[in-house]
Amino acid sequence: MKSKRRQYPLIHETTFRNTTEQNLEFSDVMERITRFIASDPRGVYDLVITTDAQTHPGHTKFVSYIVVYRVGRGAWLCSRQVILPREIYSVREKLSLETSYSQEIAAQFGVAERISLENLILPYLDQGADIRFMVDIDGGREAKNQTAAYLSEMVGRIEAMGLIARVKPESVMVSVADRETKKPYPLRAASNS
Repeated sequence: MKSKRRQYPLIHETTFRNTTEQNLEFSDVMERITRFIASDPRGVYDLVITTDAQTHPGHTKFVSYIVVYRVGRGAWLCSRQVILPREIYSVREKLSLETSYSQEIAAQFGVAERISLENLILPYLDQGADIRFMVDIDGGREAKNQTAAYLSEMVGRIEAMGLIARVKPESVMVSVADRETKKPYPLRAASNS
């Protein structure tokens, strides 16, 4: 008798977490980012959103990160995940969904939120302070890279939001999410919820 494969649930987290905190609403994330930047408003900051995915038996796991990188001097970050209960093998679909999940988070950084963060560093612009808002895309332009054919579409989607789009090799923050996608979603955790 053939064993029946257990079904993974669709999970689309709306809260964030990091190594010290769980269940962070977006307002909590903004408060943590504000506090991090305010602790050194003379710094140069990259606020980077990125998503990576990995296909596992029975599901595809997407992990999105918000990384506030104080260039050369530390970072604050948090993540959330989406579990799709199917295996995605199409490069275009996976890249498009990764970009969409990053856009979903980036859209929460509206005009008011960006101005609020920019105002923290504004008095120190003449001392080199800066903040850049960007999305790292898990794709490269080299002909050998399977994602190359779809990159201009993904970059256009990010730039249409007024953000900087980075691709490999510049999209270094993707590696943060990549590590977390390697672990399959534990089905026992899904069955306990």
